[in-house]
Amino acid sequence: MPTSSTYSCALITGASSGLGEEFALQLAPSVRHLVLVARREPLLHALGERIRTAFPGVEVSVFACDLASEVERVKLVDALGARGTMPDLLVNNAGLGDYGEFSTSEWPRLEAMLKVNIEALTHLTHALVPGMIRRQSGAVINVSSLASLLPIPDFAVYAATKAYVTSFSEALRIELMGHGIPVLAVCPGPVHTGFGEVARRSAGSKLPVSECFCVPKEQVVSESLRALSLRRARVFPSLRIAAAALVISALPIVVLRLAMTARPRRS
Repeated sequence: MPTSSTYSCALITGASSGLGEEFALQLAPSVRHLVLVARREPLLHALGERIRTAFPGVEVSVFACDLASEVERVKLVDALGARGTMPDLLVNNAGLGDYGEFSTSEWPRLEAMLKVNIEALTHLTHALVPGMIRRQSGAVINVSSLASLLPIPDFAVYAATKAYVTSFSEALRIELMGHGIPVLAVCPGPVHTGFGEVARRSAGSKLPVSECFCVPKEQVVSESLRALSLRRARVFPSLRIAAAALVISALPIVVLRLAMTARPRRS
């Protein structure tokens, strides 16, 4: 775990629930200031009160922001500057999914996913990293996915966005290495959060996820923070997911194509 002397201000996107909420809770004991960003303002305020009660010395700032909107992202960055808030740990956690065939997807849904998973992550990183370089301290955590290693039918756009996140994180890590700023790509498998509910197109549909690969959000976050403290480039939380990633990475694309063709589809 990072100590309070490592990072003083952590900005977490998608902080209202799931992994973002868990990042906030696990970072609270070790930072002085938490900046919580998400669309659902009431949930952010509720989380902020929980953290203030449990950790009275921690300052919590809440920003309701639709990260799919460039206008709102600019307002967020401007508000941080106006307050003199300088995050030295950026956790790009916000993400959207869409489960179903590409040909039947709705464009506004796909567009929002592209804007949140790729554009918002890149925009906030671009806005905050120069300050980290000037101060010669900071870190970036980008929440990607095991899906970034695979072309997944019915999850085609989502997997592609996560491939971007993983590749971007690797390249950025090399660029920032000389400034002492680590960049970590977190690549979990299935996690029981609200993600699946949002990704489904209908209430009766199910994502074909094996329970044996599901990892608790608490474990995902704790392993991620430990990986950051060790300055690792990438983490696949849990031994099962790490083993799956190793196998996937070793397989030629022709084998992956066959495996994805035989993969269970929508139910």
